[in-house]
Amino acid sequence: MNFINAFRFLTIIPLPLKSPAREENIGRSLAYFPLVGLLIGLLLAGFDRALSLILPQPVVTGLVVASLAVLTGALHLDGFMDSMDGLFLSGGPQRRLEVMKDSRVGSFGVVGAVLLLLLKYLCLQNLPESSRPFALVLMPVLSRWCVVWPVSVFPPAKPQGLAQSFKLGATRGRAVIATLLALAVSMAVFRVQGVIIMAGLFIITMLAALFINRRLSGLTGDSYGAMIEAGDLSVLLLVIILTSPG
Repeated sequence: MNFINAFRFLTIIPLPLKSPAREENIGRSLAYFPLVGLLIGLLLAGFDRALSLILPQPVVTGLVVASLAVLTGALHLDGFMDSMDGLFLSGGPQRRLEVMKDSRVGSFGVVGAVLLLLLKYLCLQNLPESSRPFALVLMPVLSRWCVVWPVSVFPPAKPQGLAQSFKLGATRGRAVIATLLALAVSMAVFRVQGVIIMAGLFIITMLAALFINRRLSGLTGDSYGAMIEAGDLSVLLLVIILTSPG
């Protein structure tokens, strides 16, 4: 059931099965985030392969970027935009949290989202052809994994909300399970380079979490979404660095 909770949270794909709607179930599902990411990655790779038979590569890349947003209901992208609006605002943590809670999107959020999607597109378009399907599989696996440790280590910024719900069921043991699952996929896809990509992403994510924690005195659900989106981009950049000729 914890896998079902993770699947429901990370995608908009409907499932007929039901599970108890208790808050701690969200945190307990963290261990299965990489497995849900693997399913998303396989869908992306299959979609990419099918479209490449009938469409030019730049068009296919744009549709793959769009499909990732659709599969997740743009939930993480929304969190990224809200985070951009709040994190770079002057004032104290409480003021930043109030801005992030506002449903309206500000200039930082719009610019950040445009740049994020553009960079994702450019990275996918410039991946070595032999690495493209593997990167599409690995990207959502590691980006969903990378948020598990910040959830386990850092406090929630608010006493209520999504971050607090995650914290209720999050444990270091579940973070370790998620790490082992992500490691297995990384090594299967890119062997030793996969381990290097994981290590690089872990460093990037924890530094980002430290920055967010300093700005907000904790993490929020929007912070998790922002780290997943940044994780997608970071994985693609690391794959390019490690696999491009020269």
